[in-house]
Amino acid sequence: MSKVNILALSPQALRLFLEHLGEKPYRAGQILAWLYHKRVGSWEEMTDLPGALRRRLSEVADTGLLSPSRVQVSRDGTEKFLVPLADGQAVETVLLPYDTGYAACISTQAGCRMGCVFCASGRPGFSRSLSAAEIMAQVLLVKKRLGRRGRELKNIVLMGSGEPLDNYEAVVAFLEAVQDRERLGLSLRRLTLSTAGLVPQILSLAELGRPLNLAVSLNAPNNALRDRLMPINRAYPLERLLPACDTYAGKTGRRVTYEYILLHRINDRAEDALQLADLLAGRLAHVNLIPFNAVPASGFKPSPPPVVEEFARLLQQQRVNVTVRRRLGADIDAACGQLRAGGGGQQSSGGKEFGRPV
Repeated sequence: MSKVNILALSPQALRLFLEHLGEKPYRAGQILAWLYHKRVGSWEEMTDLPGALRRRLSEVADTGLLSPSRVQVSRDGTEKFLVPLADGQAVETVLLPYDTGYAACISTQAGCRMGCVFCASGRPGFSRSLSAAEIMAQVLLVKKRLGRRGRELKNIVLMGSGEPLDNYEAVVAFLEAVQDRERLGLSLRRLTLSTAGLVPQILSLAELGRPLNLAVSLNAPNNALRDRLMPINRAYPLERLLPACDTYAGKTGRRVTYEYILLHRINDRAEDALQLADLLAGRLAHVNLIPFNAVPASGFKPSPPPVVEEFARLLQQQRVNVTVRRRLGADIDAACGQLRAGGGGQQSSGGKEFGRPV
């Protein structure tokens, strides 16, 4: 018989499971505290549980925690983890150091179906969606590593490999666990979900009315160009996508971020900036400009810094809120658009690499 994955259980389900084992329900709180807030990796380390219970749990249950098989550390302090899953699949998880605190970039699928031409995540192909427990296990892996240094995780971004809204049910279950006080207990204001623009799921998410930050990967100011860069635009063009984002902003009160990867001589001209400003005029919106990070065989080049600065200046001139994303982890292929399912592809020459679980 397969073991029960404890991370896949709600607190109430865990209490029922323990009752089935003949244990008191209050043991659930002890187990949840160990899993979500203490740096443990096994039942034996849960020292406030009776020895008999720990032995029984080791026979019938799995903590659901994951360990990396490879860790790479960038010159800028970014860390990338290759995380094996139980079925042999693997995903990449990134720990990002910012002046305001640490953020975890989490994968929601092994591979991706969206086919964005500038992104590495879908190049190995799509394998499967992750469970809510596998998504949470990545967060706990990062929390454990930070805890050893006396540091805390401040933010979570669902921007790793995969399209979060293509894995809607598991992601919503993950969000429940994030804000659940008995589990992670983190405000959704500290979590950002990035999507290529799946309109029905954006509208479903809006109906939940939660204060989750939504980031939409826009990358073009018109349908013709976005069709070329992002095949999903043919199903959900700008005329459908932007009103859905307006609905999200209205239902949640949260400003929508529009991510715009700058590709030299593709979408970084002055007329592109002005068209983008017209597109977002009057909307509760923020533009996050992302200098393109190298992806082998993509054929694209990053916009030179002066072009990035001019693009941002033109948006500001049109009263569009704009920032330029700081590049982190590019030397270990951990920057935006560089993650791959299973860490496939060429290895980076930069950073340090460690071959043992940490």
